Amino acid sequence: MRRRRKTVVVAVVIRRVLICAICVMTLLCFLTVHIYVAPFNRLPRRLHLNHHNTRRGDIIDYNKSITEQSLTRNLSRLESNEASSLITKPKENEIQYQSSISEHIKNTELVPPHFSTSPSSSKLNMTSGTPDFDKLWKPPPNRNFVPCVNPNPSYTSPLESRGYLLVHTNGGLNQMRAGICDMVAIARIINATLVVPELDKRSFWQDTSKFSDVFDEDHFINALSKDIRVIKKLPKGIDGLTKVVKHFKSYSGLSYYQNEIASMWDEYKVIRAAKSDSRLANNNLPPDIQKLRCRACYEALRFSTKIRSMGKLLVDRMRSYGLYIALHLRFEKDMLAFSGCNHGLSASEAAELRKIRKNTAYWKVKDIDGRAQRLKGYCPLTPKEVGILLTALGYSSNTPIYIAAGEIYGGESRLADLRSRFSMLTSKENLATSEELKPFMNHSTQMAALDYIVSVESDVFIPSYSGNMARAVEGHRRYLGHRKTLSPDRKGIVRLIDRIGRGAEKDNRKVYERITEIHKTRQGSPRRRKGPVSGTKGLERHRSEESFYENPLPECLCQRDLTKAR
Repeated sequence: MRRRRKTVVVAVVIRRVLICAICVMTLLCFLTVHIYVAPFNRLPRRLHLNHHNTRRGDIIDYNKSITEQSLTRNLSRLESNEASSLITKPKENEIQYQSSISEHIKNTELVPPHFSTSPSSSKLNMTSGTPDFDKLWKPPPNRNFVPCVNPNPSYTSPLESRGYLLVHTNGGLNQMRAGICDMVAIARIINATLVVPELDKRSFWQDTSKFSDVFDEDHFINALSKDIRVIKKLPKGIDGLTKVVKHFKSYSGLSYYQNEIASMWDEYKVIRAAKSDSRLANNNLPPDIQKLRCRACYEALRFSTKIRSMGKLLVDRMRSYGLYIALHLRFEKDMLAFSGCNHGLSASEAAELRKIRKNTAYWKVKDIDGRAQRLKGYCPLTPKEVGILLTALGYSSNTPIYIAAGEIYGGESRLADLRSRFSMLTSKENLATSEELKPFMNHSTQMAALDYIVSVESDVFIPSYSGNMARAVEGHRRYLGHRKTLSPDRKGIVRLIDRIGRGAEKDNRKVYERITEIHKTRQGSPRRRKGPVSGTKGLERHRSEESFYENPLPECLCQRDLTKAR
């Protein structure tokens, strides 16, 4: 009888212990789920970067309220800022980096659950101050270089205008930007009144945008008032004035404009520049002219209010994930057709690009050996090659990457190799709703401006090709304190990757180490602008120089003496 009672008591105790254990486990599970889901719910819902998993219709109303609030805040800020209100001042770079680290650590917990992340790799980016973290994200030392674009004391107000300078710009956004800034300097040299330039509407992109659609027209006029006179259009009643269309010579210096062009005022009162790209030399110009180019580019020529506001919104949404890379993936149809690069493309795709090149009259070179171009480093890196580069450098698979580009040739399937390595790829089309992007759609120049803003503001900028946008963004980031800009050695990368493909390199780790090694000195550190390649002559000599807008040092960046500051 006693044994039976004892058995019953033991059974009761065991049952109660089991019930308690089950309750505790249930409570723990509930708390775990609650803790994970709550922060994720605080994320902007549109930031689900994988657009295949997002139902756009479910979130438009929610995002409209976000957009309206953000636009209201941004517009008030933008109107009160003298220069580019979307751009952080150079002296704030180190503070921004430290705050970005804190934000990144906090936001690492907020990665949506449908992204695959590696615990070991995410730890790499969660510890600020570690060698790996600084290697990946910390800007290079700026050696106390700061903008110095104010004119010399002897600089005078614009002299009496001798006539009007009309400008027809050509090319995409960044080619037009550089051309406009050159024309500002040329107007100063020849004592001209500059009429607000006309944007290119006939190029490959067929964009109908006006100057005021892309840039802040009134700010442009007012910011340059002490340098040149700028008007919105030719005054009425001057139809009888003599006019001439002139093709200014490429990479021309001061004497060409002071003598050959300025002398035309004796016969004509309106000079129309037929093209604007590369009409002014990179080097050997007076310091005040070079500084004027920088004031025009980085202060006067700011984007329109609607573009700056939308750009700020995209930057904020990327910032919600902490530190991010802006990848200028120039694997677009126009670039591939122009350059003749066809690595990794099908026969039908290569034929399509050849046809485009043949039918584009202003592209002079028609027969191009794509393989030779690639081996020389003249081709944009493919998405697959970019993925190998980022992996070799040590970026984790959950690194947020903004793709600053138009439509990738081959679409989503062409991005598969890159996405298999880095799942958090996004673009303006994914970050914003169709409603938000509607004002900019079918305007490639305005869409490119949004990419420009997100790229300049990124923690790391990596271009897959050194085209006009890559050079413009790099120069702007140098001007703003030498933000981290990694310039791929395309020739070196291609040769190393091809060795893997041929089986010559069996250990990928050795290849990765070599890729890392060759990029240690290609991260945007301060240096003087490179001159022409030795042995080149004439126009080819000028073309071999580093672009003024790619690196405005030494004319527009000066080394601050900290001993005097104390």
